[in-house]
Amino acid sequence: VQLVESGGGLVQAGGSLRLSCVVSGSIFSINAMGWFRQAPGKQRELVATATSGGSINYADSVKCRFTISRDNAKNTMYLQMNSLNPEDTAVYYCSADLRADGLRGVYVYWGQGTQVTVSS
Repeated sequence: VQLVESGGGLVQAGGSLRLSCVVSGSIFSINAMGWFRQAPGKQRELVATATSGGSINYADSVKCRFTISRDNAKNTMYLQMNSLNPEDTAVYYCSADLRADGLRGVYVYWGQGTQVTVSS
């Protein structure tokens, strides 16, 4: 199982970016998926989550600016980020709670991260 993020980059304050996370491999089912971020010198923090049932949760700092979505048919998750500010600068990671083929339990898998840098 592999999670691969893409879409990061350098953007000016007020700009937008769209991150993607593709889950590949022998997957039986995917439950919740989420975006996290880690800024230099800070702990990794939750940005947004989306369950397979459609429940969505956002960190207060990104509400009304970021939108998480999933395309379950493509095992892909997105994060549309608008009105970016320098405080959004971080490495963004996607995660998935999933059951892989041949395994009984549900485990958390992580991507390698994509850098988002917002200049002032």
